[in-house]
Amino acid sequence: MNKKNQWIKVAFAFIICTVSTSLQAQKEYPKPGQMKPDMSEFWTPQPPVVTPGDIRTFSAPSDAIVLFDGKDLSAWENTKGEPADWTVKGGVFTVKKSAGDIRTKQKFENFQLHIEWQIPENITGSSQARGNSGIFLQGMYEIQVLDNYQNETYANGQAGSVYKQATPLANAMRKPGEWNVYDIIYSAPVFKEDGTYRIPPRVTLIQNGIVLQNNTTILGTTEYIGFPRVVKHGAGPIILQSHGDPSEPISFRNIWIREL
Repeated sequence: MNKKNQWIKVAFAFIICTVSTSLQAQKEYPKPGQMKPDMSEFWTPQPPVVTPGDIRTFSAPSDAIVLFDGKDLSAWENTKGEPADWTVKGGVFTVKKSAGDIRTKQKFENFQLHIEWQIPENITGSSQARGNSGIFLQGMYEIQVLDNYQNETYANGQAGSVYKQATPLANAMRKPGEWNVYDIIYSAPVFKEDGTYRIPPRVTLIQNGIVLQNNTTILGTTEYIGFPRVVKHGAGPIILQSHGDPSEPISFRNIWIREL
């Protein structure tokens, strides 16, 4: 084949390719269907109806487990499994230091916890020796309770801290004699088979309407001396601490929990 014929064949192939490409470009394909508002809506499952508590009477939401209703400590026990022996009077209960810590009889995993606490008006002492207590989540991880109204202490040990771990974002304390409110949202850890965290515990804490912990990762167990440890565990109780400091004991009221 001479060069002239080769060029004719190449030119012809190019023309055919160009025409085919052009025809393909002009071919119309089906377009996506037109979206309608209801295409991104779903009606089920509907969230359950929960009746909020009455703020005038401090009642709990309709699906909450009431841990203290102002009458008795029947939902609580001491750490030996015996009846809780803290003092109940006038719709509140007060730490009885000689009786030790108390814990809920029921164990929990993920939850929303509401608890109100009061530093006595005649409180004395300073730093950690001033209205000290604590709320242990699943019996393992302490949220600090302390009078930090005009009372400084180490930052990761003041009220609203994950004790010895996470400093609160603010100091939201009310004066001694006034009631403080904690609302705690807690996600329990998930463990690997080797006992390490697959998903660590996390906590959000609001005190008196102010966020102190915002989805904070808890590093491990609460240790007074040393650093957090990772200890594999299941559901656990809420523990209220009877601290050994010499200041006047604090009081609690209106405690309820919602399992999540």
